[in-house]
Parts: sequence; structure tokens; C-alpha cells
Amino acid sequence: MAEFSRTWWGQKFIHALESFTEPNRLGRGRTYARGGKVKSFDIKDGLVTAKVRGSVNPYFGVYKEPLYTTTIEFEPISKAKWAAVIALIASKASLISRLLLNEIPDNIEDSFKTLGLRLLPSSKKDFKTACSCPDYSNPCKHIAGVHYLIAAKLDEDPFLLFELRGLSREALKKELAKSPLGQALSAEMMMQQQPPNAVETYYTRPVTEATAEASLKDFWQGAKRLPQTIEVAEQSGVSAVLVKKQGDFPPFWHRDNSFLEVMEEFYERVKTKNKDLL
Repeated sequence: MAEFSRTWWGQKFIHALESFTEPNRLGRGRTYARGGKVKSFDIKDGLVTAKVRGSVNPYFGVYKEPLYTTTIEFEPISKAKWAAVIALIASKASLISRLLLNEIPDNIEDSFKTLGLRLLPSSKKDFKTACSCPDYSNPCKHIAGVHYLIAAKLDEDPFLLFELRGLSREALKKELAKSPLGQALSAEMMMQQQPPNAVETYYTRPVTEATAEASLKDFWQGAKRLPQTIEVAEQSGVSAVLVKKQGDFPPFWHRDNSFLEVMEEFYERVKTKNKDLL
């Protein structure tokens, strides 16, 4: 399972299929997914449509490699229920911050369960499958192969989970950004994404300034008294935002464990080792 998905949501997506599918068909499905048997793959409005290459089988009169049409349709969530889900998510900083950083919080299902809903499929009732192949079993090996590829796609784009349930990425982020927490976090993220200013050189040019002669006392103590109070800079609304924006599995991260978890452990070790300096 790990070869098709490294994230917890992708693995749970696969587990839903494996909970009610015959092991032999699962094995063939994994082979189809690995072997490039799925020729086309499209997702629109919660419906997955794929073209899958079949097998030549003279025993059944199949002498030319067939091309089967496979569909997987997920149970959509109505607009009214999505509005309730978004309102609940937008009220929790831990959820909305990670979603705006392109992550899926590991406790997001709790919000859906509160409203009697599910984001991730957990049983056969959560989606309908069909295939034009002659196999009487549903799901067949072609459907299983497409299902594994969807799980791999979820690693790259976790917001695909919402699209499969009827809510696009753009609509989700737009609604989250309307909330007070969403507005504050979006403003902070936009500040971090400002492009750098172009300069003629990477090196600082020395500047000579003429200064009036001063006594040693004025030089060291200054002619003016220093301010008695120093204004404290406003802290960022999101700690370590540059690290968190990378997500659990950024493109440069080739390990199976989460990049964010490794960074949290790293900073905790630095903090513990240097606690006498803080």
C-alpha cells in the first residue's frame, strides 16, 4: 500500500477499497496501476473516468487487447452541508491554517463526524463503481487499479478529496478566506509570498559619509538620549510559516516520513540542547 501512497489520507483511501475487495483482484489492480495499464484518467464533479487496457484471452474469444471504460463516482456532499462544514472548519485555527497551507489535518474527520458526514470513504456505500469489462465482480481489477492511482494522486493534491465530494479547491479556499481567521492567515501568507526586489549587484557598495567632529563623550554616549521604551515588533500570526508552507511531503523531500514532523523534532532538540541560552 505504501508504494501508492505515503500520506495518511491516501492510505485510508486505499484501506476503504481493500476492506471489501477480494485479495486476488486487489493484487491484479496493483499490477495494472504499476504497469501503465490505465491509459487515461480524468476527474470532474466527483466522477472519475478512466480508460484501462484489458488482457488478451483466447479462451473467452478476446484476441485483441481491449480498452475498457471504468468509472468511480463518489457520494457528493450537498451545498448546504458544505456550508456547515466550512463554518465549523473556519472557526478552528488549527484546521484552517493547515488547509490554507495545502495540508490535510489529521483530525479533520472529527469536524465532519460532528455533522454526521465523512470526507474520506470508509465503506462501499461511499462510492459507485462500474466497468465495461465482462468481469461479473464489482469492483474488478480495472476498478481497483484506478482506485490505487487516485490514492497516489491524493498524495500530490490533497484537495482532490474535497473535489471528489463535490467542492473544488478554489471554492473551498475562497470560502475559508472570507472568515476572520482566514482573512488574517491569508494576509500573512501574502506577505510571505512577496517577490524579491531586483538589484544591480549582490554586494553592498560602501558609502562614505562626512561627519562633523565630535568629542569622545559625544561619540560614545551620543548627543541625544536613547528612548526609554522600545516598541515590540508584532509577532506573526502563524509560527514557522515558511516551514509549514512546504507541507508534509514537499517536492524536495524523498523520505517516507513527514517533513513537518522531522522539522518539529529538529527544532525541539535544538531548543532542549540550548535551553540555558534562551
